[in-house]
Amino acid sequence: MIYHTFAQLYDQLFDDELYQKWANYTMINGGQDAQQVLDLAGGTGRLAVLLAKQGRAVTVADFSADMLSLASQHAAAASVPLTLVEADMRDLTALPQYDLVTCFADSLCYLGDIDDVETTFRQVFAHLQVGGRFLFDMITPYQTDVVYPGYMYNYEDDDHQRAFLWRSYQDDDVEHGVIHDLAFFNRLADGQYERIGETHFERSYPLATITAALQRSGFSDVVVRADFGAAAPDEQTTRWFFSCRR
Repeated sequence: MIYHTFAQLYDQLFDDELYQKWANYTMINGGQDAQQVLDLAGGTGRLAVLLAKQGRAVTVADFSADMLSLASQHAAAASVPLTLVEADMRDLTALPQYDLVTCFADSLCYLGDIDDVETTFRQVFAHLQVGGRFLFDMITPYQTDVVYPGYMYNYEDDDHQRAFLWRSYQDDDVEHGVIHDLAFFNRLADGQYERIGETHFERSYPLATITAALQRSGFSDVVVRADFGAAAPDEQTTRWFFSCRR
Protein backbone atom coordinates (compact mmCIF):
# COMPACT_ATOMS: atom_id res chain seq x y z
CA MET A 1 0.00 0.00 0.00
CA ILE A 2 2.85 2.43 0.78
CA TYR A 3 4.34 2.10 -2.69
CA HIS A 4 0.93 2.38 -4.33
CA THR A 5 0.31 5.60 -2.40
CA PHE A 6 3.77 6.87 -3.34
CA ALA A 7 3.07 6.19 -7.03
CA GLN A 8 -0.21 8.09 -6.80
CA LEU A 9 1.37 11.11 -5.14
CA TYR A 10 4.30 11.11 -7.56
CA ASP A 11 1.86 11.00 -10.46
CA GLN A 12 -0.21 13.88 -9.09
CA LEU A 13 2.77 16.15 -8.41
CA PHE A 14 4.78 15.61 -11.60
CA ASP A 15 4.68 18.54 -14.02
CA ASP A 16 2.32 17.72 -16.92
CA GLU A 17 4.15 20.18 -19.19
CA LEU A 18 7.25 17.98 -19.14
CA TYR A 19 5.31 15.07 -20.63
CA GLN A 20 4.10 17.29 -23.45
CA LYS A 21 7.68 18.42 -24.11
CA TRP A 22 8.88 14.82 -24.23
CA ALA A 23 6.01 13.97 -26.58
CA ASN A 24 6.88 16.88 -28.88
CA TYR A 25 10.55 15.88 -28.89
CA THR A 26 9.58 12.31 -29.71
CA MET A 27 7.28 13.23 -32.58
CA ILE A 28 9.90 15.56 -34.10
CA ASN A 29 12.69 12.99 -33.80
CA GLY A 30 11.25 9.92 -35.47
CA GLY A 31 7.83 9.66 -33.90
CA GLN A 32 6.06 10.81 -37.07
CA ASP A 33 7.27 7.75 -38.95
CA ALA A 34 7.03 5.20 -36.13
CA GLN A 35 4.03 2.96 -35.61
CA GLN A 36 5.21 0.61 -32.87
CA VAL A 37 6.70 2.45 -29.88
CA LEU A 38 8.24 1.13 -26.65
CA ASP A 39 8.42 3.58 -23.73
CA LEU A 40 10.99 2.22 -21.28
CA ALA A 41 10.54 3.14 -17.61
CA GLY A 42 7.26 4.65 -18.79
CA GLY A 43 5.88 4.88 -15.26
CA THR A 44 2.27 5.99 -15.06
CA GLY A 45 1.91 6.14 -18.84
CA ARG A 46 1.35 9.86 -19.26
CA LEU A 47 3.81 10.13 -22.16
CA ALA A 48 2.50 6.90 -23.67
CA VAL A 49 -1.06 8.25 -23.64
CA LEU A 50 0.05 11.37 -25.52
CA LEU A 51 1.81 9.24 -28.13
CA ALA A 52 -1.16 6.88 -28.41
CA LYS A 53 -3.40 9.88 -29.08
CA GLN A 54 -1.14 10.53 -32.09
CA GLY A 55 -2.10 7.10 -33.45
CA ARG A 56 0.95 5.18 -32.26
CA ALA A 57 0.74 1.66 -30.84
CA VAL A 58 2.57 2.11 -27.54
CA THR A 59 3.96 -0.40 -25.08
CA VAL A 60 4.91 0.81 -21.60
CA ALA A 61 7.58 -1.23 -19.83
CA ASP A 62 8.25 -0.41 -16.19
CA PHE A 63 9.73 -2.15 -13.15
CA SER A 64 6.87 -0.96 -10.88
CA ALA A 65 3.51 -2.74 -10.96
CA ASP A 66 1.98 0.20 -9.08
CA MET A 67 3.07 2.65 -11.75
CA LEU A 68 1.66 0.38 -14.45
CA SER A 69 -1.64 0.18 -12.58
CA LEU A 70 -1.91 3.96 -12.80
CA ALA A 71 -0.92 3.80 -16.48
CA SER A 72 -3.88 1.50 -17.07
CA GLN A 73 -6.17 4.05 -15.42
CA HIS A 74 -4.79 6.93 -17.51
CA ALA A 75 -5.20 4.91 -20.71
CA ALA A 76 -8.81 4.11 -19.83
CA ALA A 77 -9.57 7.74 -18.98
CA ALA A 78 -8.12 8.85 -22.33
CA SER A 79 -9.82 6.00 -24.23
CA VAL A 80 -6.56 4.86 -25.82
CA PRO A 81 -5.05 1.37 -25.85
CA LEU A 82 -1.71 0.75 -24.16
CA THR A 83 0.23 -2.48 -23.79
CA LEU A 84 1.63 -2.66 -20.26
CA VAL A 85 4.60 -4.86 -19.37
CA GLU A 86 6.33 -5.23 -16.02
CA ALA A 87 10.00 -5.50 -16.96
CA ASP A 88 13.56 -4.60 -16.05
CA MET A 89 15.02 -2.46 -18.84
CA ARG A 90 18.21 -4.55 -18.68
CA ASP A 91 16.30 -7.62 -19.87
CA LEU A 92 13.74 -7.12 -22.63
CA THR A 93 14.00 -10.68 -23.94
CA ALA A 94 10.24 -11.28 -23.92
CA LEU A 95 9.46 -8.20 -26.02
CA PRO A 96 9.28 -7.90 -29.83
CA GLN A 97 10.98 -5.27 -32.01
CA TYR A 98 9.78 -1.69 -32.32
CA ASP A 99 10.17 1.23 -34.70
CA LEU A 100 11.02 3.59 -31.84
CA VAL A 101 12.14 3.22 -28.22
CA THR A 102 12.03 6.07 -25.70
CA CYS A 103 13.45 6.31 -22.18
CA PHE A 104 13.02 9.71 -20.50
CA ALA A 105 13.00 11.37 -17.05
CA ASP A 106 16.70 10.42 -16.62
CA SER A 107 15.57 6.84 -15.92
CA LEU A 108 18.89 5.42 -17.12
CA CYS A 109 20.63 7.41 -14.38
CA TYR A 110 18.97 5.22 -11.75
CA LEU A 111 20.90 2.16 -12.95
CA GLY A 112 23.85 1.08 -10.85
CA ASP A 113 26.73 1.78 -13.20
CA ILE A 114 27.74 2.28 -16.82
CA ASP A 115 27.79 -1.49 -17.38
CA ASP A 116 24.07 -1.61 -16.57
CA VAL A 117 23.51 1.35 -18.88
CA GLU A 118 25.35 -0.37 -21.70
CA THR A 119 23.43 -3.60 -21.08
CA THR A 120 20.24 -1.59 -21.53
CA PHE A 121 21.60 -0.02 -24.71
CA ARG A 122 22.30 -3.49 -26.10
CA GLN A 123 18.81 -4.67 -25.18
CA VAL A 124 17.26 -1.65 -26.89
CA PHE A 125 19.38 -2.19 -29.99
CA ALA A 126 18.22 -5.82 -30.18
CA HIS A 127 14.58 -4.74 -29.93
CA LEU A 128 14.67 -2.04 -32.59
CA GLN A 129 13.81 -2.60 -36.22
CA VAL A 130 16.66 -1.84 -38.63
CA GLY A 131 16.63 1.93 -39.06
CA GLY A 132 14.66 2.38 -35.84
CA ARG A 133 15.44 5.20 -33.42
CA PHE A 134 16.28 5.30 -29.73
CA LEU A 135 15.46 8.55 -27.90
CA PHE A 136 16.44 9.14 -24.28
CA ASP A 137 17.68 11.73 -21.84
CA MET A 138 20.23 11.69 -19.03
CA ILE A 139 21.25 14.29 -16.48
CA THR A 140 24.78 15.62 -16.80
CA PRO A 141 27.72 15.76 -14.36
CA TYR A 142 27.02 19.48 -14.05
CA GLN A 143 23.57 18.59 -12.70
CA THR A 144 24.80 15.99 -10.21
CA ASP A 145 27.96 17.82 -9.10
CA VAL A 146 26.86 21.48 -9.11
CA VAL A 147 23.07 21.87 -9.24
CA TYR A 148 21.78 19.06 -7.04
CA PRO A 149 24.02 19.18 -3.94
CA GLY A 150 22.13 21.25 -1.37
CA TYR A 151 19.01 21.43 -3.56
CA MET A 152 15.67 21.58 -1.71
CA TYR A 153 12.10 21.75 -2.94
CA ASN A 154 8.99 22.00 -0.75
CA TYR A 155 5.38 21.83 -1.88
CA GLU A 156 2.03 22.00 -0.08
CA ASP A 157 -1.32 22.02 -1.84
CA ASP A 158 -3.89 24.75 -1.24
CA ASP A 159 -6.15 22.75 1.07
CA HIS A 160 -3.25 21.34 3.14
CA GLN A 161 -4.07 17.74 2.22
CA ARG A 162 -0.67 16.88 0.74
CA ALA A 163 2.88 18.09 1.10
CA PHE A 164 6.13 17.07 -0.58
CA LEU A 165 9.70 17.61 0.60
CA TRP A 166 12.68 16.90 -1.67
CA ARG A 167 16.31 17.23 -0.61
CA SER A 168 19.36 16.30 -2.70
CA TYR A 169 23.00 15.92 -1.75
CA GLN A 170 26.24 14.58 -3.17
CA ASP A 171 26.89 10.85 -2.99
CA ASP A 172 30.47 10.76 -1.72
CA ASP A 173 30.83 7.07 -2.60
CA VAL A 174 29.95 7.41 -6.29
CA GLU A 175 31.57 9.60 -8.91
CA HIS A 176 28.95 12.01 -10.28
CA GLY A 177 26.46 10.48 -7.86
CA VAL A 178 23.57 12.17 -6.10
CA ILE A 179 21.14 11.09 -3.39
CA HIS A 180 17.53 12.31 -3.27
CA ASP A 181 15.54 12.11 -0.04
CA LEU A 182 11.83 12.32 -0.86
CA ALA A 183 9.06 12.62 1.70
CA PHE A 184 5.34 12.81 0.95
CA PHE A 185 2.81 13.79 3.63
CA ASN A 186 -0.78 12.74 3.05
CA ARG A 187 -3.53 14.01 5.39
CA LEU A 188 -5.76 11.26 6.76
CA ALA A 189 -9.43 11.43 7.74
CA ASP A 190 -8.57 12.00 11.42
CA GLY A 191 -6.45 15.04 10.58
CA GLN A 192 -3.13 13.29 11.16
CA TYR A 193 -0.51 13.07 8.42
CA GLU A 194 0.88 9.87 6.95
CA ARG A 195 4.54 10.18 5.95
CA ILE A 196 5.77 8.18 2.97
CA GLY A 197 9.50 8.39 2.31
CA GLU A 198 11.89 7.09 -0.31
CA THR A 199 15.57 7.53 -1.05
CA HIS A 200 16.63 7.60 -4.69
CA PHE A 201 20.16 7.26 -6.04
CA GLU A 202 21.20 8.68 -9.41
CA ARG A 203 24.49 9.01 -11.21
CA SER A 204 25.68 10.71 -14.38
CA TYR A 205 28.58 10.04 -16.73
CA PRO A 206 30.80 12.08 -19.03
CA LEU A 207 29.29 12.50 -22.46
CA ALA A 208 32.15 10.60 -24.10
CA THR A 209 31.46 7.60 -21.83
CA ILE A 210 27.80 7.47 -22.87
CA THR A 211 28.45 7.88 -26.60
CA ALA A 212 31.16 5.19 -26.50
CA ALA A 213 28.71 2.78 -24.83
CA LEU A 214 26.13 3.55 -27.54
CA GLN A 215 28.65 2.90 -30.28
CA ARG A 216 29.80 -0.38 -28.70
CA SER A 217 26.14 -1.40 -28.58
CA GLY A 218 25.84 -0.86 -32.34
CA PHE A 219 24.11 2.52 -32.53
CA SER A 220 24.99 5.12 -35.15
CA ASP A 221 23.98 8.70 -36.02
CA VAL A 222 24.21 9.72 -32.37
CA VAL A 223 22.94 13.29 -31.93
CA VAL A 224 23.11 15.06 -28.55
CA ARG A 225 21.11 18.18 -27.79
CA ALA A 226 19.89 20.21 -24.81
CA ASP A 227 16.56 21.81 -23.87
CA PHE A 228 14.36 19.07 -25.40
CA GLY A 229 16.35 19.25 -28.62
CA ALA A 230 16.09 23.03 -29.00
CA ALA A 231 19.70 23.95 -28.19
CA ALA A 232 23.27 22.79 -28.49
CA PRO A 233 24.73 21.47 -25.22
CA ASP A 234 27.38 23.44 -23.33
CA GLU A 235 29.31 23.07 -20.06
CA GLN A 236 26.27 24.13 -18.01
CA THR A 237 23.75 21.84 -19.68
CA THR A 238 21.80 19.96 -17.01
CA ARG A 239 20.17 17.31 -19.20
CA TRP A 240 21.27 15.77 -22.49
CA PHE A 241 18.77 14.55 -25.09
CA PHE A 242 20.02 11.71 -27.28
CA SER A 243 18.77 10.52 -30.65
CA CYS A 244 20.45 7.54 -32.28
CA ARG A 245 19.64 4.94 -34.89
CA ARG A 246 20.02 1.21 -35.28
